[in-house]
Amino acid sequence: MTLSLKRGYAPMEAKLVDELPTGDEWQYEPKWDGFRCLAFRDGDKVDLMSKAGKPLGRYFPDVVEMLRALKAPRFVLDGEIVVVADGTISFDDLLLRIHPAASRVALLAKESPASFIAFDLLVDARGKSLVALPLEERRVALEKFVASAAKGVKRLKLSPSTTSMATVKKWFRSVGGGLDGVVAKRRDLPYQSGNRSGMEKMKQMRTAECVVGGFRYASKGKVVGSLLLGLYDAGGLLHHVGFTSNIPAEEKKPLTAKLEKLVKAPGFTGQAPGGPSRWSTARSAEWQPLAPKLVVEVQYDHFSGGRFRHGTSFLRWRPDKAPGQCTIEQVESENRSALKLLR
Repeated sequence: MTLSLKRGYAPMEAKLVDELPTGDEWQYEPKWDGFRCLAFRDGDKVDLMSKAGKPLGRYFPDVVEMLRALKAPRFVLDGEIVVVADGTISFDDLLLRIHPAASRVALLAKESPASFIAFDLLVDARGKSLVALPLEERRVALEKFVASAAKGVKRLKLSPSTTSMATVKKWFRSVGGGLDGVVAKRRDLPYQSGNRSGMEKMKQMRTAECVVGGFRYASKGKVVGSLLLGLYDAGGLLHHVGFTSNIPAEEKKPLTAKLEKLVKAPGFTGQAPGGPSRWSTARSAEWQPLAPKLVVEVQYDHFSGGRFRHGTSFLRWRPDKAPGQCTIEQVESENRSALKLLR
């Protein structure tokens, strides 16, 4: 018997929104910080497919073996692959798995085995396609599937869901910055393969006040291109944690003059910006150190491994904040784990 869905089947996608929709037709789930994945099992054959339709099995042999051990001969699950490190979901550790050496992947799989968080069932254990059913019915089938086929399997998790906005607010109170966001799905619709109809996601807005420990000139013209951000540790060292570059064009010239008056080594007394890499030119890797006088408030999506994962968004200057108040505690205190939401 073969599966009723091809391995190139496209997962449903979400539209990014600023506010969650409300109404009886909506179901809410946590947004997980991992790799979206459709997991196909047909007998002993297990395939993990990314949102882009690329195979992931070679990078997650531990997930393949875990799914092969389930008490169900066939199924298709929609979910997220995550790696847990130090009691929290770690995207940095997840990225380490995308490595060309099978021996390295095998070592990482042994040291930090990945988990699969399931939030939809597309084909059941009998091989029957469920994609034409409304989400409300698929969710019931998913809960029954996990309860029976995954009993005692710790690394297959059922993502919580709710129709109550009060519960969503409770999630945010419970884990704070550990929650990446919330996904809303229409309960009355069939599976929306390859499109964004019926699913919306809202990311949690996070802000931090940082010291401007340095800056880089833009590639063209001697005006500021990006501000280098720093946070103090408990020992008083200023560590480079990221950058922000969305500075309004009309402010760049006067801001450059202001920054140039503050140039003073070393800028960062702890971890400092790196040198040139294969992705940067010698010019873009050069940076000017500043005396720790300026404080800026930025918006960010993730802080992990001692840095903002992506570039941040400039919000405003904070002349009312003393640089010494810009400590790493303000971002680490948000790093509570969303794992506590899982059963």
